[in-house]
Amino acid sequence: MSDQNHYLKLGVDENASFEEIQDARNRLVQEHSGDRKLVESIEAAYDAILMDRLRLRQEGKIKVPDRIRFPERLVEAPPEFTPAPTKQTPDWLQRFIDTPSRADILWPAALFFGTALLSLTSPSVGLALGVGFSLYFLNRKEHKFGRAFLITLVSLILGVVLGLQAASLLQPQLAELQITSETFAAWVTFFILWLTDSFLR
Repeated sequence: MSDQNHYLKLGVDENASFEEIQDARNRLVQEHSGDRKLVESIEAAYDAILMDRLRLRQEGKIKVPDRIRFPERLVEAPPEFTPAPTKQTPDWLQRFIDTPSRADILWPAALFFGTALLSLTSPSVGLALGVGFSLYFLNRKEHKFGRAFLITLVSLILGVVLGLQAASLLQPQLAELQITSETFAAWVTFFILWLTDSFLR
């Protein structure tokens, strides 16, 4: 059977598009679904046309539409997802702030809590131990004792000054709790020492 007969069998001409050929094949198969031999000959004609089209395409005799050759061009690219920029701390602040591990937060907290309890009876001894702990933890981070000493000294002075100022404002409440101004100032100092030991780079 010639190629022309295959097209005649499906009722399409040689210039028919692939969609037209496919529609003709589907329509004929549906119309003659009871006649197995006729359906087989329709399928054979359809297959022969496809093979002929493939051969012509490979020989470059059929121009393949761009929508078939480059289907990815037709697919609209999804819009690029750009997450909203997260608010970051300034670079100068990041140089000073550390992201400590859980142990680097809890160990100093436990030791400073112990010194805070000790300062109930002896604030000066508690402060001396707190300064020693602060020197140890800061020096352990970067092994720069001079820097650790300077940060501890500034934290100590800041803590004592803030603690005494706050104690003078809270004098009636502290008197009711039987807490001296020195003890309260020591607690504030321990808190500031803990903050600098844990979170300062």
